[in-house]
Amino acid sequence: MKALHRRSGFTLVELLVVIAIIGVLVGLLLPAVQAAREAARRMSCSNNFKQIGLGMHNYHAAYNMLPMNFGGTEDSGGTWSADKCNFKQLSWLVGVLPFIEQQALWEEISNPLATNRDGSARTTPFPPMGGIPWNTNYRPWFTNVGSYRCPSDPELPTADSIGFTNYAACHGDSFWEQTHVGIEDNGNSHADPVWGERNAKRFSRGVFSAKHFTGFRDILDGTANTIMAGEIVVDNGQKEIVGTAIRAGDAVHSTAPGAWANNAAATPAIDPQRPQFYTFEHGEFNVPERDRGRGRMWTSGREQSSRFHTIRPPNSYNVMRWWDNHGMWGASSRHQGGCHVLMADGAVKFITDSIDTGNQNALPIGPSDRGLGEESPYGVWGAAGTIRGKETSSLFE
Repeated sequence: MKALHRRSGFTLVELLVVIAIIGVLVGLLLPAVQAAREAARRMSCSNNFKQIGLGMHNYHAAYNMLPMNFGGTEDSGGTWSADKCNFKQLSWLVGVLPFIEQQALWEEISNPLATNRDGSARTTPFPPMGGIPWNTNYRPWFTNVGSYRCPSDPELPTADSIGFTNYAACHGDSFWEQTHVGIEDNGNSHADPVWGERNAKRFSRGVFSAKHFTGFRDILDGTANTIMAGEIVVDNGQKEIVGTAIRAGDAVHSTAPGAWANNAAATPAIDPQRPQFYTFEHGEFNVPERDRGRGRMWTSGREQSSRFHTIRPPNSYNVMRWWDNHGMWGASSRHQGGCHVLMADGAVKFITDSIDTGNQNALPIGPSDRGLGEESPYGVWGAAGTIRGKETSSLFE
């Protein structure tokens, strides 16, 4: 009787079929895994913002005001020493530290510090609240605060980098002389009436006003309708329109039609082949140095470091006047299609890039306007960024 032989393996055809099936399954599952990971990162980012929002409310409960953006200490002696004070340049993120479980870092900042970053002893200690926000000898400024970083942003600081931030204070829909709001770095009011404190305060239309304290009592449009802070990307040095800005000089105040929809300063510098990037060479258009770029100093209250405006929609280009000077800086993120904002009541919302931005041909509120109580020309987005515009539109309608 002839013996029967059992087949103990796959044929080549069967093996190829199995491999093909596995490949199809991987192709189907991999996007789902990536989407799940991004969803988790987005949720973590939202939780960071919720923690910051809770910290802001606890700060307000303790002091009946919000932490100042562009605040701190001043040099009354007029020596302009980077070690003697911080020239009222600190961001709002410094003041909220003890209310977001960063008490140890706050204690180090709020007390004299007798050592440099490298551990060497100082003849004269740093004063409380440290030196200028970009002082490379002051150790606390190099601390990376996890709650200030969005996990979707891959840009990481080096050992020689001051800590980064992905969260910025909302300064409304006007930037006219909003770098200092009429207060010089030595604490004195600007002598020129055009740039003086009284005039500049008229154009402080957001929750934060540089070198001035604000509180929830100032938000007449309602805390649930008003943006307090928003996401920004950290400049990675790749000339992305969301991460850096065109230095346009006085053209930033252009009176030409299409002031922002087709800004004469910014749009010629955008690469037509890659509209998410500026051109690497564009004559008079220049970008800030990378170490002073967007979000690259959580310690600094300047526009490019930790502020944004509700003029252009999220993930649009930025335009500045001079180095570190006022200009239009937008909200941005590494999330697909929009970014998070923190409302003044502590709620966190995701705003899409397609939000209504009204009349982009309108110029920002300036000296010829009524100022603080003027209705925003920039639609729902602009209205949400102002504290007393009396607009009837809302982000949640």
